[in-house]
Amino acid sequence: MSLFWFLAAALLLASLCVLLWPLLRTRRNAAVPDAESAAIAVFRDQKRAVDADFASGAISGTERDVVLSDLAQRVADEVGAAPRTAASDAMPRPSWPLAIALLVSIPVLAIVLYGRLGDPAAAAIAQVGDDGHELSDPQIAAMIGALERRLEQHPENAEGWALLARSYYALGRFPAAAEAYTKALALAPDNPDLLADYADTLGMTQGRHLAGKPLALVERALAIDPQHGKALALAATAAMEAHDPSKALAYWRRLAAQLPAGSDDAAQVAAVIAELGGGAPDAVKTMQAPAQLADASNGGTISGRVTVSPSLAPKVAPTDTVFIFARAPTGPRMPLAVLRIPASELPKEFRLDDSMGMAGGAKLSSAPEVVVEARLSRSGNALPQPGDLFGRSGPIKPGVAALNITIDRVAP
Repeated sequence: MSLFWFLAAALLLASLCVLLWPLLRTRRNAAVPDAESAAIAVFRDQKRAVDADFASGAISGTERDVVLSDLAQRVADEVGAAPRTAASDAMPRPSWPLAIALLVSIPVLAIVLYGRLGDPAAAAIAQVGDDGHELSDPQIAAMIGALERRLEQHPENAEGWALLARSYYALGRFPAAAEAYTKALALAPDNPDLLADYADTLGMTQGRHLAGKPLALVERALAIDPQHGKALALAATAAMEAHDPSKALAYWRRLAAQLPAGSDDAAQVAAVIAELGGGAPDAVKTMQAPAQLADASNGGTISGRVTVSPSLAPKVAPTDTVFIFARAPTGPRMPLAVLRIPASELPKEFRLDDSMGMAGGAKLSSAPEVVVEARLSRSGNALPQPGDLFGRSGPIKPGVAALNITIDRVAP
């Protein structure tokens, strides 16, 4: 049983316990004094008062005897007339019919309401197998089929269509994802997340190009939310595809201004800004002063050659972009040096040094070890994307020459 259903069953059981316990437990009514006990208690109080008057000399012994005799007679009369409560009345019987009705109706009602108002397929698609492994493709396909059938019955569910679109996208079924996004946007036309995701999906159907309708969708998203991160990245990528570096630089700067300082995304965006000749955001310095560059020694450089494996060469287009960068093997992934070239220059002899650094306090020459990676981006986007081609070295010390990097892997 998945965690979701386990928690749902636990909550349902707890609710039943709270409701049924008062109905099933046998309770004894709170103690209520009967008429005999009340009469005797009054007699005792009054006798103590008479005794106190006698002791203080307020009444004589004869008067005391007369009063006590009268009190005793009244108590005897009241005790003889008082009815007794049946013992069975103090022990109410459990409400079994109502308890059974609740026990049956509450689970049934919960399941019916969840089936009508909830989204069982959404929970199923997101779940992971009980053994800790991801679901198999047939299982995912079955769950997507369940979501499709549910949306046929309830086509007004915008979130359901968006979930179905993301599921198709994850499986690489981009035309189907685009169709699902169309239906989601028909129900939520001003959702910038849907607009950006739809634009990304259409770009994939167009061979990873954003010209035309994808760009129009991105512009709509930015009109609604000018700071939308994904829309800014897509707009910058579209401007780079259109060979408009100044416009792309403006979008990259807007995106960089809202990224957390020191994050991987901030580092990648800063690298693109630097390569476009726009300097760096305030939080990241990309260039060093000329005097500092003159002091860089050969010990702070790494040189070598980047090639593409024969098996992946057919997937490389001349318009693709290659990022060659060095970073620490562990810890922050901020590149210590980065070089950006068009894929048409491959194979490429490269050289990395401190002049290509991303931050003033982090130099390639001062790192004890680095990893050099070459990543081929089909969209030109500085942020890593599924389907990017890459290759990397093992940990090496700065100063290495004739390093060979082969792009031979595909990012998942």
